[in-house]
Amino acid sequence: MMKKKSIPASKPFLILFLCQIISALDVPLDSKLLEELSQPPTITHQSPKDYIVDPRENIVIQCEAKGKPPPSFSWTRNGTHFDIDKDAQVTMKPNSGTLVINIMNGGKAEAYEGVYQCTARNERGAAISNNIVIRPSRSPLWTKEKLEPHHVREGDSLVLHCRPPVGLPPPIIFWMDNAFQRLPQSERVSQGLNGDLYFSNVQPEDTREDYICYARFNHTQTIQQKQPISVKVFSMDSLNDTIAANLSDTDIYGAKPVTERQPVLLTPTGSTSTKVELRGNVLLLECIAAGLPTPVIRWIKEGGELPSNRTFFENFKKTLKIIDVSEADSGNYKCIARNTLGSVHHVISVTVKAAPYWITAPRNLVLSPGEDGTLICRANGNPKPSISWLANGVPIAIAPEDPSRKVDGDTIIFSHVQERSSAVYQCNASNEYGYLLANAFVNVLAEPPRILTPANKLYQVIADSPALLDCAYFGSPKPEIEWFKGVKGSILRGNEYVFHDNGTLEIPVAQKDSTGTYTCVARNELGKIQNEVHLEIKDPTMIIKQPEYKVVQRYGQVSFECIIKHDSTLLPTVIWLKDNDELPDDERFLVGKDNLTIMNVTDKDDGTYTCIVNTTLDSVSASAVLTVVAAPPTPAIIYARPNPPFDLELTGQLERSIELSWIPGDENNSPITHFVIEYEDGLHEPGVWHYQTEVPGTQTTVQLKLSPYVNYSFRVVAVNKIGRSQPSEPSEQYLTKSASPDENPANVQGIGSEPDNLVITWESLKGFQSNGPGLQYKVSWRQKDVDDEWTSVIVANVSKYIVSGTPTFVPYEIKVQALNDLGYAPEPSEVIGHSGEDLPMVAPGNVQVHVINSTLAKVHWDPVPLKTVRGHLQGYKVYYWKVQSLSRRSRRHVEKKILTFRGNKTFGMLPGLEPYSSYKLNVRVVNGKGEGPASPDKVFKTPEGVPSSPSYLKITNPTLDSLTLEWGSPTHPNGVLTSYILKFQPINNTHELGPLVEIRIPANESSLILKNLNYSTRYKFYFNAQTSVGSGSQITEEAVTIMDEAGILHPAVVAGKGYSEILFATSPVMHTVRPTFYKVQPLYPRIRNVTTAAAETYANISWEYEGPDHANFYVEYGVAGSKEDWKKEIVNGSRSFFVLKGLTPGTAYKVRVGAEGLSGFRSSEDVFETGPAMASRQVDIATQGWFIGLMCAVALLILILLIVCFIRRNKGGKYPVKEKEDAHADPEIQPMKEDDGTFGEYSDAEDHKPLKKGSRTPSDRTVKKEDSDDSLVDYGEGVNGQFNEDGSFIGQYSGKKEKEPAEGNESSEAPSPVNAMNSFV
Repeated sequence: MMKKKSIPASKPFLILFLCQIISALDVPLDSKLLEELSQPPTITHQSPKDYIVDPRENIVIQCEAKGKPPPSFSWTRNGTHFDIDKDAQVTMKPNSGTLVINIMNGGKAEAYEGVYQCTARNERGAAISNNIVIRPSRSPLWTKEKLEPHHVREGDSLVLHCRPPVGLPPPIIFWMDNAFQRLPQSERVSQGLNGDLYFSNVQPEDTREDYICYARFNHTQTIQQKQPISVKVFSMDSLNDTIAANLSDTDIYGAKPVTERQPVLLTPTGSTSTKVELRGNVLLLECIAAGLPTPVIRWIKEGGELPSNRTFFENFKKTLKIIDVSEADSGNYKCIARNTLGSVHHVISVTVKAAPYWITAPRNLVLSPGEDGTLICRANGNPKPSISWLANGVPIAIAPEDPSRKVDGDTIIFSHVQERSSAVYQCNASNEYGYLLANAFVNVLAEPPRILTPANKLYQVIADSPALLDCAYFGSPKPEIEWFKGVKGSILRGNEYVFHDNGTLEIPVAQKDSTGTYTCVARNELGKIQNEVHLEIKDPTMIIKQPEYKVVQRYGQVSFECIIKHDSTLLPTVIWLKDNDELPDDERFLVGKDNLTIMNVTDKDDGTYTCIVNTTLDSVSASAVLTVVAAPPTPAIIYARPNPPFDLELTGQLERSIELSWIPGDENNSPITHFVIEYEDGLHEPGVWHYQTEVPGTQTTVQLKLSPYVNYSFRVVAVNKIGRSQPSEPSEQYLTKSASPDENPANVQGIGSEPDNLVITWESLKGFQSNGPGLQYKVSWRQKDVDDEWTSVIVANVSKYIVSGTPTFVPYEIKVQALNDLGYAPEPSEVIGHSGEDLPMVAPGNVQVHVINSTLAKVHWDPVPLKTVRGHLQGYKVYYWKVQSLSRRSRRHVEKKILTFRGNKTFGMLPGLEPYSSYKLNVRVVNGKGEGPASPDKVFKTPEGVPSSPSYLKITNPTLDSLTLEWGSPTHPNGVLTSYILKFQPINNTHELGPLVEIRIPANESSLILKNLNYSTRYKFYFNAQTSVGSGSQITEEAVTIMDEAGILHPAVVAGKGYSEILFATSPVMHTVRPTFYKVQPLYPRIRNVTTAAAETYANISWEYEGPDHANFYVEYGVAGSKEDWKKEIVNGSRSFFVLKGLTPGTAYKVRVGAEGLSGFRSSEDVFETGPAMASRQVDIATQGWFIGLMCAVALLILILLIVCFIRRNKGGKYPVKEKEDAHADPEIQPMKEDDGTFGEYSDAEDHKPLKKGSRTPSDRTVKKEDSDDSLVDYGEGVNGQFNEDGSFIGQYSGKKEKEPAEGNESSEAPSPVNAMNSFV
């Protein structure tokens, strides 16, 4: 015998809940269907639970509901039926449950205080509203009291009590003076939460007689003012007898000087207090202390931390504000007041309770007969709320029984429902802090299937586009939907179709064969229905010949083609646009079936023309550009601007119009296109002419509209294609009568300049716009979306008004109306403005960083709530900075970088990061006022990257078979170095490369000796560093092994640099074994060994060149570290040296050498520094005694020789010619030759002789420019060397210090006289 499978008792609820999910129906929002289906009532709108009304206006208690049939309404008041028919002051709106209580016609609002509840009922059930408590607002007057002046000693504390009248709702308190200006507040003086004004210590400047407390009752838009309070502060140091005579002994309690005092709490009192706040509200805790110096307040939470994103400090940190509090915010909060003399604290024990709040509110349930379902009502609170159920507004315990219904705590379970089970159920969750009431109906419907999509609906789709065929349906139970194609087609299935839950059939890619009739079938147990729809697939529209780019001469003709192909059943429309706008309204533009033709083309026709083809299903377009060029020249005709009009006459004078006529001047061969009429207002702006209107050139009269209160004069300007004429003579004057303004100020704006004000600005009317004397403005404003009255003020003829005491960043409706002595302008339009912004309150949260690679990261953050922005959200700023390099472990100066992301973005990219480094960042929100607080710093690290090249590579100590390599670590390791890679290979004289050898060197090494090398061989070295990521860029160097160590040339040393590239001499001894070489491309052209020798204002540049002959060189130079362009000097001929002149002393320069025509090939950069500017060591020898004596001696000797020669000649003696020739042929006394530029030498005995032309150096150490800028005679102090005939340098350079001459170069050469003088200091 088979056994039935039983279900455990614990599972019925789960099964029923699943049945609810499966069986509950969605009713489509079809108006015809909704009119036919029965539905229990649903409350759609009701007044708030706590409804404070204005006692001066009618009371409107909202209650709106929907249902089928339409529900009827009834009310209870204070728990009993409220018969509105018996009260003439109470009416109910037609077809609504809303009550209107007439107060403005004699009723009193106080008589209608109470608790109201609305019931909406039809045959399917009854829904009820919340209990609506009606209370009229109250703004009582201040009680009269006599306020005594406050006499306070300097440094003492003071409390000015406000004690505002108790109103409903409570008033907003603020302190102002007689001039309606807010009293300044600070850490020393501030307003408490109770409205009192607290002084931690008084100062002499606090003396005043107009401390006034104001109470603003927003509901009635009234402000009450307390009597002014007088405060007088006495300084004991300056207290005189006159003041003392007016004070009692109790007022002056000892004439002591101002003394500092430790803090004492003014509020709250005692050491502890308690505070209860409700969940979701704002928690405000306050501590105000007295003391001198002024105490500073600090807040902490015992045993925890203050919530970072919800905590704010106000009133100079005297008020702790926590928004959206929850039970987790309960605890002890301590405020500490501290100054230099001590501290005091107070502990506030906070308990957070909670009114009921929904976890799961009950939802409407639509079921079919026999189905199951559940209503669930779950709420939470502190204390835990109790749940009670009502059925049609009656407690469920006394409601009529329903066998399908079972109540299980917060759940009602329905089983096998019938149509009579329809009802409205109410769930009430309540505790001592409030209640929640929710209506949810159970509607049991038995409906056969209905298809809501119209029958035989036609769908047209372009080929290869998706097609969506609708089959909107309804039924109870929920019908099943099937689709068929054709009359006898089978049910549609497969991947080429998508079936949507709402019945729609989707064909993702419709093809021509998709055309046909489709049938939708809906069936449930109560019936079956079907509907046919039709699908047509159309060919796409195409432009088969598009318009093309055209160039046309001015006044010519041009045509653009636009030939299309389209589906024969679709009717296309062709539209032409110019520069994405409509074609000009000009008869020159002719639009044909397939083209656009432009006749008599002008410069204005230049632009982009677009052909747009539209059908009911698709649209295509194509564009082309038209360029208009000048037409061929025509015979010259003299054109000129027209002559000015004359004989202006005013006729037909009326209050608001007048007729002006004139006679045109000569056109001057260019027709007048139009006349411009201008006017002058002699009453408001004499001498200033304004544009009035313009008329065609064929018209000589015009009817002009006039404004009131203007003294008009008119003039006319004629215009042709050449330009404007001179203005005509002014017409006679005409004064119009005054009137009220016709218009209101423009550009009205409301923008706050401070968090608590609203600055209303506008553009003042111009003089003639005032229409009369006494121009003023009526400024009105009210807070938007708040049921407030307009507040208005009339101001003088200004353009700004400031509204004080506004909430921070709230919208206001604003209008400004003009008026004068004769009346008001028309009612102005309203504009929306905002009160002042304040800094954002919270920092972005959940900041996350995703490192993409070693130099790029992506940062995410959560947007801040808009209500905490307190202004116009402008974007977010990301501050980020490098903390340290992970490879060097050394910190450096922190340079913060800022990236701004506009709008409400929540992510951004951080580029340009350094690899293998630790970074920090934070994010801040930005509004129009500034930046908000920063988010907590987020630390992230970048991964390793490849290193830079080693900082240098030097090759030293060459021997027969070894070289020593020294190098520096990379400037930017970008990670942990794992090793160095050295590659090298030999090079022979024909630039062939030998085999490549690779060596891996540990990362901690900085030098290496290569042994077993070939003698007298050049090697090329390639050197780079590696990290775990990969290899960095490499540097190269070349060196030569030697055979005879005595032949080593020492490397040249350049000022400011280390070793340059080094070449080593080789001996003629040859090894018998030569390495194997491989033929490669020659390494030239190249320029190497760039060497500099610098003096104060010039430098000699020399280099070595390998490459084709007859290269033309140039030298580029500039100040080192400067971003200025390189300066370029051309080298004459193919020489390999050049002299840079006109340099600045004491300056570092960069230099490089290039060759013309070699694909821009240049040498590497070199750096040198000129000598510092020095006081001239030259001596004017013309003023020296020894020189004068010497010259006298020379003159005397010449005189004696002349006398001797004269005597000998008279005696017949002659000079031997041979001696004279020998004297001239002595090579020791020959100066530099002028023709070949080589140097002569001077002996010590000839120092007194002057230098010949071409070799003399002036005293200022400059060289006269001769045939070539490159001449080596330009060298002065600081160069000690020799040059070959081709100009190559064969000695060594030195700086400013003199060095011994190179071996083999010794000579008897002496310095020039100028250099000799320079050696005397």
